[in-house]
Amino acid sequence: MKITTLTKNTQLQKTLILRFAIVMLIYSISRIVFFAANYSMFQETTFGGFLIILLGGLRFDLSALLFINALYILSQLIPFKFRYKNGYQKFTNNWFLVTNAIFIAINSADIIYYRFILKRTTLSVIDNFAYETNLGKLFARFIFIDYWYVTLIFIGLVVFMVWLYRKTHVVGYSEQKPFVYYSSQFAIMLILIYFTVIGMRGGFTGTTRPITLNNAGRYVERPKEMALVLNTPFTIFKTLEQQSFKRVAFYNDEELESIYTPIHQPKPTQPFRKKNVIIFILESFGKEYFGTYNRDLDSGNYQGFTPFFDSLIQHSLSYKYSFANGWKSIDGIPSVVSSLPSLKGSYVLSNYSTNITPSLALALKKKGYQTAFFHGAPNGSMGFLAYTTVNGFDQYYGKTEYDNDDDYDGIWGIWDEEFFQFMAKKIDTFQEPFFSAIFSVSSHHPYIVPKKYKNKFPKGNLKMHQVIGYTDYALKKFFETAVKSDWYENTLFVFTADHQSKSQFKEYNTSLGNHAVPIIFFDPSGELLGHSTKVAQQIDIAPTILSYLNYDEPYFAFGNNLLSDSTNHFAIAHSGTHYSIAMNDYFLQFDGSKTTGFYNFKDDILIRNNLISKHLPEMDSISTIVKAFIQQYNNRMIDNKLRLDTEQE
Repeated sequence: MKITTLTKNTQLQKTLILRFAIVMLIYSISRIVFFAANYSMFQETTFGGFLIILLGGLRFDLSALLFINALYILSQLIPFKFRYKNGYQKFTNNWFLVTNAIFIAINSADIIYYRFILKRTTLSVIDNFAYETNLGKLFARFIFIDYWYVTLIFIGLVVFMVWLYRKTHVVGYSEQKPFVYYSSQFAIMLILIYFTVIGMRGGFTGTTRPITLNNAGRYVERPKEMALVLNTPFTIFKTLEQQSFKRVAFYNDEELESIYTPIHQPKPTQPFRKKNVIIFILESFGKEYFGTYNRDLDSGNYQGFTPFFDSLIQHSLSYKYSFANGWKSIDGIPSVVSSLPSLKGSYVLSNYSTNITPSLALALKKKGYQTAFFHGAPNGSMGFLAYTTVNGFDQYYGKTEYDNDDDYDGIWGIWDEEFFQFMAKKIDTFQEPFFSAIFSVSSHHPYIVPKKYKNKFPKGNLKMHQVIGYTDYALKKFFETAVKSDWYENTLFVFTADHQSKSQFKEYNTSLGNHAVPIIFFDPSGELLGHSTKVAQQIDIAPTILSYLNYDEPYFAFGNNLLSDSTNHFAIAHSGTHYSIAMNDYFLQFDGSKTTGFYNFKDDILIRNNLISKHLPEMDSISTIVKAFIQQYNNRMIDNKLRLDTEQE
């Protein structure tokens, strides 16, 4: 592969192109590895479909690599003869290899991280981890213990790149008259820079807009396959500037308010009742892990890993079709506490994170409630301390307040069992009525339980199963303590998860199933019972609680009251490229301007039969709702109109 046979005065540029071909090859191999490692999530992808994905991915790889190597490209194109000196080439060679190795590592990390967020990593993940105080320990465990094989894959890719790179060489140049040499080299530089800009933009005409994450949709049959087309450096570069919402006007003001409004005007027939409220937001506690919800799985033999929950549900109001409004832990808090979904990225990491937001805590404080938030992780983790402080919580109890590292799991925080007990005892000191929310930590990677429970919980087919069983047991122990307390009988307990997690069954590896989380209301009085078939979502939790308490003041919430039969019940989310909404029997996908998918998710649980060509009347009615929701969400986010004047502190 030596370049000595090439024309000497263009061989440097030809070597540059050859080296780009090498890193393009590395990224294609990475895409194949990504697909193979996560095949269980892409079982519907055919061989022919994956070939199209591979070809489409080249466009995004080229764009990303041109951004990554822009300075290196310039260093090889500047029309000066010192480019050929050994010292210069050695320096730029090392620069090229080290820079690309770093981004290969970032791209390789998504082989695993995709399983947690179900999309390619964007810049927001850096802000997400910025709140963690134990990054060194976490990364060391990820790299050397839990996912050592990904580290080996990364090393193998880099070694392969270096091996191929060293087969390319830059040799001297042929002497020419200075005018001929510099003019020709300058012309070549301008031509290659022109094509470099075109490659960065992803198009070949002046009217082509630069490619974005959405453009991956042209190479796939299902939105989730866009993660196969994209690469992680590309998604990071395209989110360097936090995405701003665009004002939309699908409807005039009068039409909009008649279709959907986040302004709630309650008219209770009974006086406000000062029941205590405790919300459990359980880490990664997907609905797949419950036996009650999944009696038909595994040919009717599935038992699940939540025996306590399965017994509690028999005395609760639960929802067969209930969903999260986001992908990550930091999406769950605004959804549950503020009835504020995360669309187009996490709200708390967005440009609008300083907006004045509604809050269940603020609403209940107006009624004399003491409010507290519990999270067993190091204080400040996930940014929860900051968010809860500005949203009406009087106290925050974290690892610092627990003050006993003997019960620290060494990674995330205090074990759930001990921290739940801590919360129960702390609540004993509260004045009623109170509102408390707790975010658990133990049902998470690295999927370990306390040593005393080493063989107590079924391990199932996923590492996640054992820790789900542990947190379920921790809840059982919490209730054994709580039931003895004076406040227990006068308390409404609410349970949900921050997001779905790893799945064993294909029914939960769909665009809709990926969001399936429990929503459960338990009142020891027995007032709330049943297994509803309404579609429910996390942002419905706050308005449902306020309705149950007979809250009598106007309030702002993007969700709806699940106890009412007079409103449209739906669940909305955003995948990074598409909005999705489940309503009645149907699941609709919307790209911001038009419907791209329409399914009967109750009959077609695997979301395979796209009914868009049938143009059913339900498709129009649901698309009307999603457009109205987007208009309310975007415009109010831009205008900072997420709370009523009467809700101010």
